[in-house]
Amino acid sequence: MGHNPASPMMRFAPPLLRSTVVALSFASALVQPVLAATGPVLGYDDARHLLARTGFGPTDAEVRVYAALTRDAAVAKLLLDTSTVAFTKPPASATDADSLPPPRGENATEAERKAFVQQQIREGLELRAWWVEEMVTTKSPLTERMTLFWHNHFVSGQPKVRLSRLMYQQNATLRAHALGNFGMLLHAVAKDPAMLVYLDGVRNRKGAPNENFAREVMELFTLGEGNYTEKDIKEAARAFTGWSVDRATGQYLFRPALHDYGVKTVLGKSGRFDGDDVLDLLLARPETAQYVTSKLWREFVSPDVDPMEVRRIAARFRDSSYDIRVVLCEILTSKAFYASENRGTLVKSPVELIVGTVRVFDLRPDRTLPFAYAAAGMGQNLLAPPNVKGWPGGETWINTTTLLSRKQFVDRLTRADDTPAPTASAMADGNADAVRRQRFIRQMDRGLSGVHFDSDPWMTRFPGETPVERARWAQRLLLPVEPQQATDLSADSLAVVRGLVLDAAYQLK
Repeated sequence: MGHNPASPMMRFAPPLLRSTVVALSFASALVQPVLAATGPVLGYDDARHLLARTGFGPTDAEVRVYAALTRDAAVAKLLLDTSTVAFTKPPASATDADSLPPPRGENATEAERKAFVQQQIREGLELRAWWVEEMVTTKSPLTERMTLFWHNHFVSGQPKVRLSRLMYQQNATLRAHALGNFGMLLHAVAKDPAMLVYLDGVRNRKGAPNENFAREVMELFTLGEGNYTEKDIKEAARAFTGWSVDRATGQYLFRPALHDYGVKTVLGKSGRFDGDDVLDLLLARPETAQYVTSKLWREFVSPDVDPMEVRRIAARFRDSSYDIRVVLCEILTSKAFYASENRGTLVKSPVELIVGTVRVFDLRPDRTLPFAYAAAGMGQNLLAPPNVKGWPGGETWINTTTLLSRKQFVDRLTRADDTPAPTASAMADGNADAVRRQRFIRQMDRGLSGVHFDSDPWMTRFPGETPVERARWAQRLLLPVEPQQATDLSADSLAVVRGLVLDAAYQLK
């Protein structure tokens, strides 16, 4: 059993203490299973499946480490080899407490407003480039996958938040709790300055409650649609009044004069609730565990949820006081996760495709901003999801425009030791899609200008006495299922690689 996420001692304990308690609790629960693990080992294909679903592009060496482990031991290792902080140093603007505040009121000049907008654009691009670099170089791919998952669950976006520093703070919060305790994460996000700005918490005050956060915390963050009433939303909004942001510091600030101290009735419970009390009421409901578990199932297993399995795993999740590692362990050791019918059923997100390709080929780009641009061109602009519901994902990642961009990316990368990709010739007709494609190609060229992919030494990393034997191993690493079109494995190494990454199966995981 985990600790109670709503207990006052743990709710307000220092972040490092809280994360340490969670990690040690989970570690102690896993030590014995790992040491006592018996049974068949994963083997190459199952290990590749585990790492591809929980990270980005695993290398052959990484797969072989996990291939020698049993299922339980592999998942235990995966969940313990994680971090709560980024390995990459953030841009200075992300941690600069003296950064330019937004101009306010009629006293702001047009020049001041323009300078602020330009600064935030620059800082936002720096922040996106930093996060892509962290994903590419991290020693804990699962941490970044979960940070990205929570970014699409607890949605905020820089276009409305504006201050990139607040977006960085939220990113750090998501990472700190990414594999910790969902209750703590929920409480932390509810007081996160970026979230308070994005969902208008800063406008929520006694006598004029703003319902945006109360609605989304029920519909999108915890219970799911249909498990609450409009009256619950209105009453919960009163409980969150007074939660605000200190304009001078960019930190959470409670404003007592703006808080409604009256009795509220939420989900059948009455009391003089504040925001933390309402969050605890949401965590106490079984629908919350089921809703979050269902989203994790669709993220890691299949677009089609197995209701019985989700109920079973959700019960374990709730019984653990919302330990995220517990729910992931149950999902990643389930029969459904490794079932053949669930292989190649998930579409890689643009970030997964881009970062995974860079990682699997062990590339070291000089600059990562062009890759952030490329992801945006494929429909996933980091730090700016399309709306409060986030990116819908799944098959929506693929349409005629984005599929072309995805193909152009892998095509351009695997031409890095060949001739440059041809530029689009359709710009002259003024077609908007053609212009966007041309811009996309230019960004790719800039990003890959300092990257050299040499297919021969990459292919020789695989075992085998002949090129064909090594090519078969490359196919097993790069594709989650059999290729949709036959690739001539006896061809030269570059032709083999290009054939595999341009196959439709490479878009799947």
